[in-house]
Amino acid sequence: MKIQPDRLEGVNAVNRFEAGRVWVNGQPHAASVLVPWRGEVQAWPVGGLQALTAAHFEQVLSLRPELVVFGSGARLRFVAPALLKPLIQAGVGVETMDTLAACRTYNVLAMEGRSVVAALLLEADAPTG
Repeated sequence: MKIQPDRLEGVNAVNRFEAGRVWVNGQPHAASVLVPWRGEVQAWPVGGLQALTAAHFEQVLSLRPELVVFGSGARLRFVAPALLKPLIQAGVGVETMDTLAACRTYNVLAMEGRSVVAALLLEADAPTG
């Protein structure tokens, strides 16, 4: 699915998503990534939903978001609340949705000027919408 948001200068935007790949600012990424509203897109070394740990969410917290949009892969899946403890303790909101929906939601929030991070699990069998 091609995603073409209005663009704010200096704000990261997800341009496109397809199975196992996401384009941020025109650059393709073939593995899970963290997309902050500003700054560098970061590799998110996650081997899948079952491999997530609290340390993965501490990496998200280091980007200082007010809200995290967690893309859980091809379908909506929730992580154990204990894994989100670093974010919850810091008062950071977390919304979980499938990765395609997370890409769209991230763009809307980022273009509104929100301090948002998309934490996107990428899987080869994800639908392209």
